[in-house]
Amino acid sequence: MILSTLAGDPMLRILVGAILLAIVLPVEGEARTAAAAIADGAIFVLFLLNGMRVARSDMIAGFRHWRFFGPLVLWVFGAMAILGAGAAGVAEGMVPPLLATGFLYLGVLPSTVQSATSYSTLAGGNVALSVIAAAMLNILGVIVSVPLFVALGGSGEGAVSGATALKIFLVLILPFAIGQLVQTRTRTFVAAQRDRIVWMDRLIIGLAVYVAVSGAVVQGIGSRVGAADWAAIGVLVLAMLTIAHAGAWGTGRMLRLDRAERISFMFAGAQKSAAVGVPLAAVLFSSDAAGFVVVPLLLYHLLQLVLAAPLSSRLARPRDDAGSSAPTTTAKER
Repeated sequence: MILSTLAGDPMLRILVGAILLAIVLPVEGEARTAAAAIADGAIFVLFLLNGMRVARSDMIAGFRHWRFFGPLVLWVFGAMAILGAGAAGVAEGMVPPLLATGFLYLGVLPSTVQSATSYSTLAGGNVALSVIAAAMLNILGVIVSVPLFVALGGSGEGAVSGATALKIFLVLILPFAIGQLVQTRTRTFVAAQRDRIVWMDRLIIGLAVYVAVSGAVVQGIGSRVGAADWAAIGVLVLAMLTIAHAGAWGTGRMLRLDRAERISFMFAGAQKSAAVGVPLAAVLFSSDAAGFVVVPLLLYHLLQLVLAAPLSSRLARPRDDAGSSAPTTTAKER
């Protein structure tokens, strides 16, 4: 199943390739400083393009559907953040501190854009809501994730100094704001170059992953993280993934959303964005620390895609009582 997911997802292939390249040929010394600077410039371009693509009209439309988006924001940046903090607390003493911090960081991140939207569509979700939800959550994530991380106890390598806050503004928020301002003039160009821009996004994220993981390799992640550590990380990531999907589905049910809206709510609420998380980590953490912190995120990202394919297929099957099935093979709503 993992191999078929890799074969069908270009972004995942790039992430895996970047990780393997960093393990075999990590960038070191002065070259790593130059690579980090290049990555920062590329991340600026990434968020500039994001600002150009997210239509302001979509944002306005999203705020109008408060019954869906209000609870979704609370779930993603409230419940999931608390879940991440809980996982970080469990991980303390079991794995190196920066890896434990990675679970808190994972919890405060927004949802994916492409995969949450695509799988929601395949499962029969509300396409319009999925698209708008993805855009809104990612915009909020750039603004909310770091303060939330700090408020929930993120410290040490993740402490936000004045210099770090300025860097976040200059590399993430400013280019997005510029993109929003110029999007009416660039809309035609962006639409015409859509495929090239998507590949540029993927390569920029891959570069950020390569630089981050290189830092972890140089700092000796192979010797500092043993088999028991990897097992603990895997178990905690699986637990978070399970709780995230079941909780988001159950929340949609309590809100009495229809089936299509509930599917959109689940995928938007349970998935986490490497496209935001990795570049943000590259800005928030030192190059030595970022590679450790993003380990839970990268594993979560892989497993959410492995889960999403069969889950969306099952949800898409016609049923006698379409409104009564939960997204598991055995559970049924009553």
